Amino acid sequence: MRIPKPSQSERPNEGVSLLSSFSPEPPDAFVPEAPDDDQLLDSYSRTISGVVQKVKAAVVNIRVQHPGRRDRGGQESGGSGSGFVITPDGFILTNSHVVHEADKIEVTFADGRSAPATLVGDDPDSDLAVMRIHAPNLVHVRFADSQLIRVGQIAIAIGSPYGFQQTVTAGVVSALGRSMRAQSGRLMDNIIQTDAALNPGNSGGPLVNSHGEVIGVNTATIMPAQGICFAIASRTAEFAAAWLIKEGRIRRSWIGIAGQNVDIHPRVARFHHLPRSQGVRIVSIEPKSPAERAGLREGDILVAFKNKSVTSIDQFQGCQVAAEIGVTSPLTVLRHTDKLELQVTPEEWQPSVRRN
Repeated sequence: MRIPKPSQSERPNEGVSLLSSFSPEPPDAFVPEAPDDDQLLDSYSRTISGVVQKVKAAVVNIRVQHPGRRDRGGQESGGSGSGFVITPDGFILTNSHVVHEADKIEVTFADGRSAPATLVGDDPDSDLAVMRIHAPNLVHVRFADSQLIRVGQIAIAIGSPYGFQQTVTAGVVSALGRSMRAQSGRLMDNIIQTDAALNPGNSGGPLVNSHGEVIGVNTATIMPAQGICFAIASRTAEFAAAWLIKEGRIRRSWIGIAGQNVDIHPRVARFHHLPRSQGVRIVSIEPKSPAERAGLREGDILVAFKNKSVTSIDQFQGCQVAAEIGVTSPLTVLRHTDKLELQVTPEEWQPSVRRN
């Protein structure tokens, strides 16, 4: 039996791609255009300008005089820096090294108003200080959560480098989690690195994000370098400011030792099941200190506190927080070939008479 062939009208088009059965996109379909460079730059400029307008009224220039210090002309010497208002009733945050040991402090606002300021609290170990002026309803800044900062985001610095008030520089967050030493010698952690240009006089001023919120307190530069500047993270600054306003100082614990970082022989570390082969050799112990009462001796190697590994003196300092004051905790040391666990009860650190 013969199968009839389909007629020409019933046959599929020969040699035609199946894709041709789909309707092409209409010629007038909307395709959004990418913004050109001018639009992007204008948007960036508007962001910076908007932040400055929002924040500048809260940024102050600080001038200080120090007792007993005189310049070559016999005049009482002083210094300058920056700061910013953090509450509407006149609390101002700045760096400790700007106002430390000053006997006279004056702040000047963006509109030219000046006022004397009194030092509320000073903490050289975090390089932060709080002052206060008596004025109501001041424009003040808000803190951002520095844990949400991302490398590459916009960073804007406002301050008074070399006395040039209300100077604005902009850049990006270059790195997070840096460490640097305060002038007291204590290690400061969670430092922000930025390429927003900072110079002497910027110290204490705000580093803000694109919303005008403070992400850091500008604190240091590396003078021979370009574009390597540092700020104390806002979470650290907010914590410190709260303590300084409340008590005028930041409480820390203290056990009364001086130490140096040492390597532990790998065989000794393996024998005692230590996770790391570093520790802190105790080189001196203060008389009548918690360390002396705990039975620590010079030459002991501190390897753990509260069962957590200790590999450097800086790390151990970071463990000495206010919550440890009066709390008895285990301290693990190596003494010759023995591993000992001692009990230590830290006291409150008094910076005027004790240094750890």
